[in-house]
Amino acid sequence: MQTEIPPSEIVEPVDAVVEAEPKPRRNLRWLYLLPVVFGLGMLAGYLIFAMPLRNQVSDLRTQLAAAQSAQAAQGQAAEPDPKQIRRYDVPLDDDPILGNPDAPITIIEFSDYECPFCRKWHAETWPQIQAKYGEQVRLVYRDFPLYGMHANADPAAQAANCAGEQEAYWPFHEALFKAERSYDTSLYDEIATNLGLDLPSFQACIKDQRYAQEVLDDYQWAAELGVSSTPTFFVNGVALVGAQPFEVFDKLITMELNGEIP
Repeated sequence: MQTEIPPSEIVEPVDAVVEAEPKPRRNLRWLYLLPVVFGLGMLAGYLIFAMPLRNQVSDLRTQLAAAQSAQAAQGQAAEPDPKQIRRYDVPLDDDPILGNPDAPITIIEFSDYECPFCRKWHAETWPQIQAKYGEQVRLVYRDFPLYGMHANADPAAQAANCAGEQEAYWPFHEALFKAERSYDTSLYDEIATNLGLDLPSFQACIKDQRYAQEVLDDYQWAAELGVSSTPTFFVNGVALVGAQPFEVFDKLITMELNGEIP
């Protein structure tokens, strides 16, 4: 049974059947089977991909708590066991990169613009990471819109990519997470105007849905790996699920820089 890993949001499947014209009643019975087939497919995908990822994901906060409990009586420092940390091969794709291109630490984030925990991480944890590690860390943002939960997450991701055509991905990205009203085209136009973008070009990009496939590809790749909640991070391939606090990232980054993780 799938369990929630707070703070996170769980992906809900989208079932949609669109018919261009009425069909004979004898064919409609197949439609009733679609939810069953879809549900079985989701269950199979979870058993094959999601369960292994959740079982093997390196939640350093949990490891530290267990180590601290076991070692407290001996007066030893609590340390996670590097041998229990698994790396995943997560490509950068062609997604936006913030920071030093040659940084030794790469944080790949699969995220959703309407996810409150993603917003929290970007407002609270990421600035602390930047302040302490500076040029040693770079952030790669990959889209994982929760299609069944956040209707505007996909359009917002597309809008950010459209802003990227004018070298304004990250300012637009930041403005989205700071926005205090619902996402819609008027908000995207307002942000684009404030950033001094070529508005007609930006609007044409959105209208053409130029990045719809790009966003979907990110989502599908991560879902096949087993990602099912936002935010999910891979720090040099080591997975962290949820808006983990700075202390968790700090410990992992320090261990990685010191060469303590195989």
